[in-house]
Amino acid sequence: MVAIEPAHLVGTGGAIGALCRHYLAQAVQRETFPFGTLTVNAVGSFVLGLVTFAGVAGNAALLVGVGACGSFTTFSSFSVETVRLWEDGYVALATLNAVANLVCALAAIGLAWGVVQVI
Repeated sequence: MVAIEPAHLVGTGGAIGALCRHYLAQAVQRETFPFGTLTVNAVGSFVLGLVTFAGVAGNAALLVGVGACGSFTTFSSFSVETVRLWEDGYVALATLNAVANLVCALAAIGLAWGVVQVI
């Protein structure tokens, strides 16, 4: 059996996650509110929650958890979009974006925990 380097697993997962993020975010993004980033952060939190609570470890955790989920979700885009909304005078939308990202990500992780408990 050929051993795969951890960096290759993370890189492969990262490429997959980045492509999925691009296509999903483009599908749901709207000009007035960053739904694309909110969606990928919630979905990524759910997937990472599933992986974590299901006890996935080793190479699979590197591929899916660190690589795919790491590149799929995005704290930096969330931060920039929130600041831009604020600077453009959309204080309520900036606040909504910050609260929605936190609440949706935590709810997604809670949902993942619930799903794993049922399975």
